[in-house]
Amino acid sequence: MAIEVTTELGKVTISDDVVATVAGISAMEVFGLVGMASRKQLKDGIAELLGRENLGRGIEVRSEDDEVVIDMYIIVSYGTKISEVAHNVQQKVIYTLDTIMGVKVSRVNVIVQGVRVTQA
Repeated sequence: MAIEVTTELGKVTISDDVVATVAGISAMEVFGLVGMASRKQLKDGIAELLGRENLGRGIEVRSEDDEVVIDMYIIVSYGTKISEVAHNVQQKVIYTLDTIMGVKVSRVNVIVQGVRVTQA
């Protein structure tokens, strides 16, 4: 289901995949986030880390009452405060989608699928 934004010049239709990709790119700028995880179940207790070209596969976008709800499946870096990373992801995604696309986001649900030790 696409998101429609109406302006004085006309109507703009934005695909859910575009919203998911922009949300994923903005979230990747948050310190402590390793990447997006697949929305599918964990395989043998290990979350599948998605590459930059597949960020949208770790994000689900829904429209509810003229606002957008986003579910993000993420993997965080070991040693970071998980609640702080999740909060920063929420704030960054809401700000970016509002600023760049004019899309009002009511909720960003962050589901932490795993923790990874990053290489220094």
